Amino acid sequence: MFERLDAIEKKYHELQNDLTNPEIISDYNKLKTLSKEARDLEETVKVYEEYKATHTKMEDAKALLKDEELKDLATLEYEENKEKLEKLTHELEILLVPKDENDGKNVIMEIRGAAGGDEANIFAGDLYRMYTYYAEKNNWKIEEINSLEGTSGGFSQVEIIIKGEDVYKKLKYESGSHRVQRVPVTETQGRVHTSTATVLVMPEIETANIDIKESDIKMDVYHSSGAGGQSVNTANSAVRLTHIPTGIVVTCQTERSQLMNRERAMNLLKIKITDEIRNKEEQELGATRKNKIGTGDRSEKIRTYNYPQNRVTDHRINFSIMSLDKVMDGDLEPIIEALQTEDLRLKLAGEKEII
Repeated sequence: MFERLDAIEKKYHELQNDLTNPEIISDYNKLKTLSKEARDLEETVKVYEEYKATHTKMEDAKALLKDEELKDLATLEYEENKEKLEKLTHELEILLVPKDENDGKNVIMEIRGAAGGDEANIFAGDLYRMYTYYAEKNNWKIEEINSLEGTSGGFSQVEIIIKGEDVYKKLKYESGSHRVQRVPVTETQGRVHTSTATVLVMPEIETANIDIKESDIKMDVYHSSGAGGQSVNTANSAVRLTHIPTGIVVTCQTERSQLMNRERAMNLLKIKITDEIRNKEEQELGATRKNKIGTGDRSEKIRTYNYPQNRVTDHRINFSIMSLDKVMDGDLEPIIEALQTEDLRLKLAGEKEII
């Protein structure tokens, strides 16, 4: 561990020197890249420096334990620094856990009604509302890309971009099948039903270097639609792109011009193709896209929202919280923190991670 820390400390100081180089200062892109590298290492270096200073103090106090006049004071100082050293050691172990390079990125989120008909679509709308409120609490910005409303409310499908600080870091655990247990508004006999909606979270990536052949794309245009499928304008501004080799379809109708919708749809298509490639690589390692988002079957679930008991349970970590009402109003933090804590524990133990 300490060899790695010494190497990180050396690299950090080299970067600090590089950032004073006039040639690098004049090169914006290189300056930006090196500044980010230095920021990524800074916390680890500061904690390591504090660790070394604390270790020195502990050793100095240990040397004074043989002095009868200073023994009591030295013992107190030794124990205080020993305790602090143990905390710093654990903190360094956490900092050395490989970080997900996508943690700081924005996300593309898809929410779809799955098993349960109209109630599944209504629940998809409730999840959309929950994530919207959670985004507001984190000062994130949401942009809707495309949506298809359910006939009784909610969405059969809605796609959004969530922008802000550490969005993927917090929302990456949300991919999967979400199950709801409640009496639907469409139920006339007061029976509790079980329905599902699926959520897929993808990091927003740089798409400039991704090349897609125009001959591989089929484009359809149509009128943008509003509530209940009603057309909101008379121009064919909405765009649907189909990537023929993969069968991936994306739609964008939020912009007023066809050109702007096509540009946004193309960026989304590149992100989805990249995600598909990544999932194929994961499949070769034994992890499939089905494992990531599920089929939406009622028996599949990462989380259950039980309305009669006001309970939310995340089945991956056996974590339950008896405040479903608050969760649906965007208070997701206790669940996210529990997932992050368990994910970190698994990484430190070298076990299979949550996602």
